[in-house]
Amino acid sequence: MRSYDLTPFYRSTVGFDRFFSLLDQAASDGSPGYPPYNIERTGENAYRISVAVSGFAQGELSIVAKENTLTIKGEKSANENGKDKSEVLYRGIAARAFERVFQLADFVQVKNASLENGLLHVDLVREIPEAKKPRSIPIAVSNAVAPQVADGSAEKVAA
Repeated sequence: MRSYDLTPFYRSTVGFDRFFSLLDQAASDGSPGYPPYNIERTGENAYRISVAVSGFAQGELSIVAKENTLTIKGEKSANENGKDKSEVLYRGIAARAFERVFQLADFVQVKNASLENGLLHVDLVREIPEAKKPRSIPIAVSNAVAPQVADGSAEKVAA
């Protein structure tokens, strides 16, 4: 149950719809806990998402980056027991399919993905285009000085 209402903010802001939608999603209790993951900052504009995918092979995982969304899916191959003719008596290692969706900030791009020791690492970099970076604007000084009168009209006005 949510104890706050964002409706007044929706009425008084323009262009922040996505931001408040993300807050609503974060507050909801419907997010699954499988598989567990970490989000790390590895540099000033570099991040890494690590997802625990033990038991999944590289071919059973997929990563899709579309617009500002990163989706990581895992699907186990059917008939896993048929490979070695063994019978599983207890399954403590989760082998269920999953889908994790991450909302990425503007200008965040996926640079690399690797699978090692049961962890899927997805490296992200925030690259702001030159046109969007702050730039310094030089201030020009005008050379506006009182106009010089060359024809002697200033003397006529004074007289």
